[in-house]
Amino acid sequence: MARWQPDARSRLAEAALALYGERGFEGTTVAEIAERAGLTKRTFFRHYADKREVLFSGSEELEAAIAGGVRGAPASAAPLDAVLAGLDATAPFFVDRWEHARRRQEIIEANPELQERELTKMSRLADAVAEALRERGVEDPAAELTAAAGMAVFSSAFARWLGAPDVGAGLGPLLHEGARALRAVALA
Repeated sequence: MARWQPDARSRLAEAALALYGERGFEGTTVAEIAERAGLTKRTFFRHYADKREVLFSGSEELEAAIAGGVRGAPASAAPLDAVLAGLDATAPFFVDRWEHARRRQEIIEANPELQERELTKMSRLADAVAEALRERGVEDPAAELTAAAGMAVFSSAFARWLGAPDVGAGLGPLLHEGARALRAVALA
């Protein structure tokens, strides 16, 4: 593959996932990723700060989408409904990405350092959701608790989506199912 071909970022990500799957995260170097993608190390570092970032790029966009969805929910929406609107805003991130997400999750689960990084990402998402709820007038501790509950719904739905043999339905229905289950438990 020639170095000038477009979409270097995607090529690097795909090469990294393949190598992490073959050799493990620790056993893969940036040079190997770049070589597999038909690019240089210099090009790698134009797109990613380090080899972990291949797995976590896009986190800022995901955070902005969730928080924006919460902020954009109807003014009459209850806090949990506003959070669900935020979670619904993540759907475009996962369209046609099941295989990528599954492979990424396997790599993260095999490495404690990456697991810690994933927890940090989820904590930042919860903080962004809580802040968006505060902007809607939800006071603490309700904003923090609702944000944490929303992230629990997201994590549960995401895990079920990754394990789903029929991925055609997508993440959205699983998010709504999780929110219904949470409401049922909270009202029980």
